[in-house]
Amino acid sequence: MSSDDGQGGGGAEGAPPEQLALIRDAVRKAPRAKPRTWRGAALAKELPVARVLVDKGVLHLDRYFDYAVPEELDADARPGVRVRVRFGAGRHRVREGRREGGGLIDGFLVERRAESDYAGPLAALAGVVSPEPVLSEELLGLARAVADRYAGSLADVLQLAVPPRNARAEGRPSPEPLPAPEVPDAGSWARYTRGAAFLESLASGGAPRAVWTALPGPGWAGELARAVAATLASGRGALVVVPDGRSVGRVDAALTALLGEGRHAVLTAEAGPEKRYREWLAVRRGSVRAVVGTRAAMFAPVRDLGLVAVWDDGDGSHSEPHAPQPHTREVLLLRAAHDKCAFLLGSWSCTVEAAQLVESGWAAPIVAEREQVRAAAPLVRTVGDGDLARDEAARAARLPSLAWQAVREGLRQGPVLVQVPRRGYVPRMACAQCRAPARCRQCSGPLEGQDAGGLRCGWCGRDETGWHCGECGGFRLRAQVVGARRTAEELGRAFPAVPVRTSGREQVLDTVPGSPALVVSTPGAEPVAEGGYAAALLLDGWAMLGRPDLRAGEDALRRWIGAASLVRGQSDGGTVVVVAEPTLRPVQALVRWDPVGHAVRELAERAELGFPPVSRMAAVSGTAEALAGFLAAVELPREAEVLGPVPVPVTDPGRPRRTGAPPVGERWERALIRVPPGRGAALAAALKSAQAARTARGGGRAGEGAGSDAVRIRVDPPDIG
Repeated sequence: MSSDDGQGGGGAEGAPPEQLALIRDAVRKAPRAKPRTWRGAALAKELPVARVLVDKGVLHLDRYFDYAVPEELDADARPGVRVRVRFGAGRHRVREGRREGGGLIDGFLVERRAESDYAGPLAALAGVVSPEPVLSEELLGLARAVADRYAGSLADVLQLAVPPRNARAEGRPSPEPLPAPEVPDAGSWARYTRGAAFLESLASGGAPRAVWTALPGPGWAGELARAVAATLASGRGALVVVPDGRSVGRVDAALTALLGEGRHAVLTAEAGPEKRYREWLAVRRGSVRAVVGTRAAMFAPVRDLGLVAVWDDGDGSHSEPHAPQPHTREVLLLRAAHDKCAFLLGSWSCTVEAAQLVESGWAAPIVAEREQVRAAAPLVRTVGDGDLARDEAARAARLPSLAWQAVREGLRQGPVLVQVPRRGYVPRMACAQCRAPARCRQCSGPLEGQDAGGLRCGWCGRDETGWHCGECGGFRLRAQVVGARRTAEELGRAFPAVPVRTSGREQVLDTVPGSPALVVSTPGAEPVAEGGYAAALLLDGWAMLGRPDLRAGEDALRRWIGAASLVRGQSDGGTVVVVAEPTLRPVQALVRWDPVGHAVRELAERAELGFPPVSRMAAVSGTAEALAGFLAAVELPREAEVLGPVPVPVTDPGRPRRTGAPPVGERWERALIRVPPGRGAALAAALKSAQAARTARGGGRAGEGAGSDAVRIRVDPPDIG
């Protein structure tokens, strides 16, 4: 102690010198100082090396790093916990045999080892954030499989899989697990061929795999709840992923009514960080064995997983917008294969991927007999160009006489649903005679009109000079129709005594009363009506069928069937009017209520053309210079075929930026790379390796602040139009 310390002042409060010395000693020994370097600290006696995954979402750092484990962290530094490490110190920053320096970043402790494969000095763990193990071996394996499939980094996948820590939620104990429930009866599953057998297999501990085409009506949520209950009765866990919060609420209510409180967890982003993390921890600790949620729940760490189920896999909400942009269906397929558990894909409609699962024999179909379908489905009527030509006034107003008649009759019985396509569909060219979309002869991509009057493919960029329609042989073209904008106003003026409700981006309604009303909704935002809608109008079908996308017909049929499934059955007077050419395949599938047949035919055509899901495809985009450099450097499989590059639409300032679109004002190009079946893993590995080499050399990462050298990769792009 110095003479200054011994002066009578003793500080502002007159503390004696001994007290000041004790305070200094306490400050010197504060535990916050040691984790910075742990200089001179003893290492753990057993397994002194920690293998850590650092939270650096760059591909050339997509590997584990070894750190030394200080003795004081030995007890808490267990596999699966969150840790803090120093990252970025070079070999010249070594002191007393330890590497020091670098910035503090988060990470996960993956493994404890006796020795390191790295021959140089190791830095020590800076600290253990929490002793709660949140990363299990199963979840780590799943995340690695997803990262490899989508040419992404493991750290990015774990950001999607493990929610941010909340200390308050972590400090609360989870409830004790409840005993397994009784085996439920088949209930409405008896309406389907193989439905009751599917539930029996789940209850007996089996692992059936099925593609389920649900009957129209609201019963799908209760049927999913029975599948979950049957799985829980076998002593296993279940996971259900649905596209949005409204669907989560319906399945949540059905599970509560069937099983009671406390047997399932709800995982959605809308729940808030504390509640979501608390529910997630209850699942991780084994207190809850069933989960229902939106796409973030696809990684839920359910113990003894016996069933994974996804509802409406064609909905765009199942595609994750953040890197590496996995799809719920594909992640659950990986989980079913890794955990050897049951798989259920359900929807009112049927995607081409679902049809492929059945076609390959990997999954069995669960469908109802045609008599059941006809009894549950509404009557579907069409209005084509011929009808509009005979009704010029209706053609100008975009609402034909048959639609007016259906609205008037429906309003006598209850609410009427009016589906209007979203704004923003980009018009493309179509045959003026039969309205079939104009396609490229080389790659079947959509043809676009140019300023000079010519045609160019939107996929491969080839100019088309001798186009003629493959359906009717016509040579004349027309621009596609964009959806109506004044529908709600026109209907409000036509029926002034009837309330008009809207459901869309600004406000999405969950339910509406069963009293007469007009409900105008965009696709996917249709509320459920008490007792079902009396009628539905599906307007401006060309706005969806004319989209420049391979999935335009499939997606239009899915949205139409989703709206029509909310209408009462034909025996109860339910009627649906669709304004689209009745000869087109999606319209015919809607009239017959045959989404499976439509998907099977689409699958056969894509197999002939070599497009997904028969082939695997990746989209690579960037500036012309960056994209050309990437394509020149990447070592693609010899079977790979490159389509393009073609220009990407420029994002205008002040307008919403779509996922995957280039930064505002930048001119990007995009190339499509496809490979035959069985070569998808090789394509993803080649793209990942090339991108890792670019980032190691200082190439820009694609993102909000991406530079001119950024290249964005997306495996299995949801739209390639």
